[in-house]
Amino acid sequence: MLAHDRKRPLHVIFLLHQNLMKIARIFWPRYISNEDLLEQCQHETMETIIIRRRWRWIGHVLRKEQDAIPRVAVQWRPEGHRKRGRPKTTWRRTVEAEAAAMGQSWGTLRMLAQDREQWKEFVAALIAYGKKGSK
Repeated sequence: MLAHDRKRPLHVIFLLHQNLMKIARIFWPRYISNEDLLEQCQHETMETIIIRRRWRWIGHVLRKEQDAIPRVAVQWRPEGHRKRGRPKTTWRRTVEAEAAAMGQSWGTLRMLAQDREQWKEFVAALIAYGKKGSK
């Protein structure tokens, strides 16, 4: 399981499962696990959806020209120091941790993003890695 998955707001996941149970007409006395519910409804987990969307957006940004504002913002490194204490869980750190888990760096991601088919395969592999790591 990736580090940020454990911090997902539980109430959002609870609401998703609650609504899926209503759709599937599964009511109180009957018990079904969340994994079985998602499988029965042929639905992905919230974490999978979020990871897929994040990485599709990153691919889109990395294919933009060098001076495009979104690409500049993604590559920007702020100067200075943060306050004492635990480092903030930023979007960039989350992305870098996921990329490092797959053995990729920003440079290789930039080259990989130029070929859309390769990028789609990479995103699918990242999601499969996340699922494998969560079990």
